[in-house]
Amino acid sequence: MMPIDTLPFDASNYLGDSSAQVSLLEDAFQSGETAYIAAALGVIARARGMTQVAREAGITREALYKALSAEGDPKLSTLLGVVRSLGLQLRAEAVSVS
Repeated sequence: MMPIDTLPFDASNYLGDSSAQVSLLEDAFQSGETAYIAAALGVIARARGMTQVAREAGITREALYKALSAEGDPKLSTLLGVVRSLGLQLRAEAVSVS
């Protein structure tokens, strides 16, 4: 049997729509997992153009790739800069504690 050739999957190729991007980010924040949040921001940044997002966030493209990787842990200033450059805003919402 011949092996099957596969291509790497990159979700950014399928998230050109801003509502899909917001849905991904909302899901990431609801999960509370920092690696997922960073990775989701990375996917959205790649979908919108990493160079442009990095420029608008005030950091280098390489630093943005590193910060938004699954292993990254972006500083709050980086996170806020990226969110702002994506035309998004973060909001706090009270949750009931059981």
